[in-house]
Amino acid sequence: MSVKLEGMEEHLVTADSFTGKKVIDREGIEYGKVKHIHINPNTLCVSGVTIHQGFRKDYFLAEDYIDKFTEKTLLLGRPPVRIGIPVIDTDRRKIGKVKRIHRHPDTNEIESIEITDGLVHSKIISKSDIWGVGEKVILGMTKDQFKKIE
Repeated sequence: MSVKLEGMEEHLVTADSFTGKKVIDREGIEYGKVKHIHINPNTLCVSGVTIHQGFRKDYFLAEDYIDKFTEKTLLLGRPPVRIGIPVIDTDRRKIGKVKRIHRHPDTNEIESIEITDGLVHSKIISKSDIWGVGEKVILGMTKDQFKKIE
């Protein structure tokens, strides 16, 4: 049963109405569905969202990724780096997959990512070495340059 609240503006919606909506970026890549909307208790503004991508694959996106909410989707202004997506070099050769994302504890900004190139070996690269993000992470180096990183 729906009840119109007295004094509530017409264009306002509840945060619950966005739960379960698809999350996509400007290229149409789907990242999962909205699981939670996080609100800053001091400012009462959206501080980020939790995205559900499948079995035990939830991740947090800060508000700077969010472009806008629509009736059916959450549109992202830029694509996020996610665990498990492929990593390629500037020549489009496969390097490995994102194993772990290292974030600054206060700002939640990405500082570096750990890339696995097999079952045992992994390397950590700085955020500045990432050239682009979409369905894959593109590094601003060749595969040979990546191999030389300690």
